[in-house]
Amino acid sequence: MSNQLELEHISVDLDGTRIIDDVSFTLAAGDIGCLLGPSGCGKTTLLRVIGGFEPPSQGQLNIAGKTVATASEQASPEERRVGMVFQDLALFPHMSVRKNVAFGIINQSKKAVEERVDELLDLVGMQRYADSYPHQLSGGQQQRVALIRAMAPRPPVLLLDEPFSSQDTERRVQLAHEVREILKRDGITAVLVTHDQFEAFAIADHIGVVAQGKLRQWDNAYNLYHTPADRFVADFVGEGVFLCGNTLEDNVIQTELGIIHGELTADVPSGTLIELLVRPDDILHDDNSPNKATVIARDFRGADHLYTLKMPGNTRLLCLAPSHHNHEVGEQFGIRLQLDHLVVFDRENEDMSTR
Repeated sequence: MSNQLELEHISVDLDGTRIIDDVSFTLAAGDIGCLLGPSGCGKTTLLRVIGGFEPPSQGQLNIAGKTVATASEQASPEERRVGMVFQDLALFPHMSVRKNVAFGIINQSKKAVEERVDELLDLVGMQRYADSYPHQLSGGQQQRVALIRAMAPRPPVLLLDEPFSSQDTERRVQLAHEVREILKRDGITAVLVTHDQFEAFAIADHIGVVAQGKLRQWDNAYNLYHTPADRFVADFVGEGVFLCGNTLEDNVIQTELGIIHGELTADVPSGTLIELLVRPDDILHDDNSPNKATVIARDFRGADHLYTLKMPGNTRLLCLAPSHHNHEVGEQFGIRLQLDHLVVFDRENEDMSTR
């Protein structure tokens, strides 16, 4: 499958400061990518480079095999045929919802346009507002209209800047699944920007974690969670804590929870101070375990409780336990480690090895 979008060593300087540093990734035709990271990390700037609103200081951008931007020359946004949904939405105030959605669809019959618009209005639950005007809609409703207006012409590449931010959490993930389905059906290559990892997991084939203008890891959701490339990715994706320990000999680690055996792919010399990534699902509630922890906080999540625990040596852990195991703050219960993926960081230089 050919690449629809290619970023090759893209950097962006602003007033002498590098805000995007040597970013490279590719998306095949029909794939959905996501740039995930905290506010101010540079992900929207990368989206603007792709859309033609920000020139790169270095590197090259290709769309459908054609170079559309270098440090010295760039094609206009119109020439790139890229659909965009940015945070300002920019709906036409004098047009109804239906006419806003239909605006970008050209060279099709009236019936085909109507069918496409109806399909998209149904997708986002806006059919009853088809004849309303933007000022009559809530912010979340306007956001949905802007989203489907960009999708309507089936652009080769679609750029989405926090497209679900005005939706509540449940609706956001549901909408991400629905949008993914129609993007896949239409074969649209898309790039989404978000700070919400669950939104990214729901929609994207490939996710790039961005921090301080650098692409820290470009991977699928499973690998980001289980084999993070560095400590930032490990800390940003998913929930977890870092358990301090040290290596006693090859593949043997001593922690407050006891001795842990695990084959490490990198050479970690004996006596190395390490941090072990421990996810909530790595800590099992076990009344027979000699390791006891005190509950210092708990969050009810329906089927589960997420407990924040403190060990006797003040190490803090997270434990996801079935909600019928109901423990109050201050209570103690037994825990044991069950690590399927061993992710270790050298406390001196943050080198990582994984099992």
